[in-house]
Amino acid sequence: MYQDKVVWITGASSGIGEGLAFEFARQGARVVLSARRIEALEAVRQQCAQPERHLVLPMDMTRIDEFPAHVAAVLAKFGRIDVLVNNAGISQRSLVKDTALEVDRQIMEVDFFAPVALTKAVLPHMLQASSGQLVVVSSVVGLVATPWRSAYAAAKHAIAGFYDALRAEVHADGIQVAVVYPGFVRTNVSQSALRGDGSLHGRLDTKIASAMTPTEFAGKAVAALGRGEDRIIIAGREKIAVWLGRLSPALLARLIRKLEVT
Repeated sequence: MYQDKVVWITGASSGIGEGLAFEFARQGARVVLSARRIEALEAVRQQCAQPERHLVLPMDMTRIDEFPAHVAAVLAKFGRIDVLVNNAGISQRSLVKDTALEVDRQIMEVDFFAPVALTKAVLPHMLQASSGQLVVVSSVVGLVATPWRSAYAAAKHAIAGFYDALRAEVHADGIQVAVVYPGFVRTNVSQSALRGDGSLHGRLDTKIASAMTPTEFAGKAVAALGRGEDRIIIAGREKIAVWLGRLSPALLARLIRKLEVT
């Protein structure tokens, strides 16, 4: 499915992005690896199958004005972009009453406006080619909001809604649009999550420590994307909350109030 395809992954220096890079490379794709840390990206590239086929492209997701130049760099190197995976993001560990508005804005900038901007920068190329696959990594929290994640849940709900609308708009243009909803995955997402004052949470959540690995997640995600699925939920027991929310929203609301989520 992805042999010789050009796959651009943001947030590729660790965690889910790193796992996706390994899996796409294993399937023969030429991978563009983007994040802020060039040394970490280079380490990922070297561990990918056929490392010489891949491109390290450092980028800061908050510097939206630089996105057109990044798109031009990928096109100059490979001539096309077949798949864009908007994976970069930042989480949260704070109550609404303790969270500065500036932190809410920071999370929305990285988790919503940045992927929207990069999608808009890549979309004209895909429309011209009448092909492509646009992917965004949301979260189960983007379907079922939980305490201590207000801005994160809002951003993940918002980006999923944006992509759902985009899917309908470009369906006739030969472009596939998919939203991936991970549950708990064993990454550093909790360590790098923001507290209410903007400082780092700095510790590994218990549920994340015992969750599926990025490799396991990536295998399932890429397989589903290859099948053309457009709403992909990859989670453990937390997936039950998604279905419960449809069957009995009131019961889910009572359970959410009792959750241990930090």
